[in-house]
Amino acid sequence: MEDFFTLRAEKQNHIIDAALSEFGRNGYKKTSIADIAKHAGIAKGMITYYFGSKKNLYMYLAELCFNTVNNTMEERFDPFVNDFFDKMKMMADIKVAAMKKHPAVYSFLASVYYEKDPEVINELNAFFEEGLKTREKWITQETDTSKFKDDIDPKLLDKFFVWAAEGFASSLANNNNLTKIEEFMNEFYTCMGWMKKYFYN
Repeated sequence: MEDFFTLRAEKQNHIIDAALSEFGRNGYKKTSIADIAKHAGIAKGMITYYFGSKKNLYMYLAELCFNTVNNTMEERFDPFVNDFFDKMKMMADIKVAAMKKHPAVYSFLASVYYEKDPEVINELNAFFEEGLKTREKWITQETDTSKFKDDIDPKLLDKFFVWAAEGFASSLANNNNLTKIEEFMNEFYTCMGWMKKYFYN
């Protein structure tokens, strides 16, 4: 893949974003190198030349996305924020920051989560095991759950936010709505405010 990294950054990102979008929409098996090349506006042979195979490209993207998210977390995560909803808001802001680097990063990761193709599943499981440990470190440690009503399970609510975030990210990436990011985020914060009033004492 050395030749790929000699390309201008804009060209690299164009190919990466095309591949993320195609894999995120169609999954590993149904996505072809031809699909990605057409989306990127380059010859099919160039994808093979740069990456060798579809699997190599897919695993490169998986590692890139996990690193993009983790690096953005390292840059923006504030360990002194311990309120559950304030932390969820911060995580949403971090997701948006990562998407500004690669718009389809979360739609790709959402598809990766459900990917079962035997050609890539073992490698993906290793990524997810590490990713879950990292997320647990950020989210569950030092989070104040004392404000919740007695019948509310914060861990289940956290799962709900994960599901909501996947749909939110997919909507932005697949419909080219990044220009509407502020509108989406304001709606998200409004819904979060309602939940905070209902679930807290």
